[in-house]
Amino acid sequence: METNAATGTATTRHARRWWDADGGWSTADTTGTVLVIDSWLVDEGRVRGLDRHAERFGSACDRFSGPGAERTNRFLRAVAESLPARGRWFPRVELVETGSRTRLRMWLRPAPPRTATVRLWTTTETDRRRLPAVKGADLDHLASLRAAATTAGADEALLVSTEGHVVEGASTSIVWWRGDTLCGPPPGPGLLPGITRSLLGELARTAGLQVVTEQATAPDLAGLPVWTLNALHGIRPVTEGLGRFQDTDAEKAERWQSRLAALAVPAGELPDSRGEPMKEVPHGGGT
Repeated sequence: METNAATGTATTRHARRWWDADGGWSTADTTGTVLVIDSWLVDEGRVRGLDRHAERFGSACDRFSGPGAERTNRFLRAVAESLPARGRWFPRVELVETGSRTRLRMWLRPAPPRTATVRLWTTTETDRRRLPAVKGADLDHLASLRAAATTAGADEALLVSTEGHVVEGASTSIVWWRGDTLCGPPPGPGLLPGITRSLLGELARTAGLQVVTEQATAPDLAGLPVWTLNALHGIRPVTEGLGRFQDTDAEKAERWQSRLAALAVPAGELPDSRGEPMKEVPHGGGT
């Protein structure tokens, strides 16, 4: 057990907890169907982009017969206030269908160690995701793809469209560099709105660099540095399976990783205003 410094309430490490309409927490079982999830890294009580994770989770919940915007916002604020001030954590919030209703749940998990690089494995099967833009809707399918990638000696599964265009990883966004231009797949119903990708895009723009979107196949990226992005690991250069890797790519990635880390702020209070991801400029290049 641990007492939360902000609330004075005791919490059980690693436990799933239901959040009820009256604002109370109770121990949760694992029954029910997970419809939506979101997660972020908490490092010594600091988080980057928590308001954006909250916005993405709330928007996804609205697709279902969820608890409504007001209750979801109250839940997310209660989550933010309960996050530990010490250690590295990777909490997960969930919308769960339990019989004839939906409930909100938090799962406080210790954060796995960060890895600095990633090896990609490309699945040969057709993309079977039902709702690619909703994090959690295809949880079991994506977990099976990551397991297959591990079996193949890789770290992450790469998803491509039926036309062969690079889309994203099972748990990551994919971006690449053309010189000093940061590129990535165009947004759409087949792409999860990546929080780390949006933050990196804003940092690149602030540094005076161009951020574009384009459709590209794996052969199009053969000579380019490719990165995966997510909340847990931040930036990881791809060393196998896509693009090309050089030692200088890792050095560049670590510089941008430091800039990302500097965006983290105390997680004790979720801001009232939701930050909107920066619009990316459509690009005519690629295939």
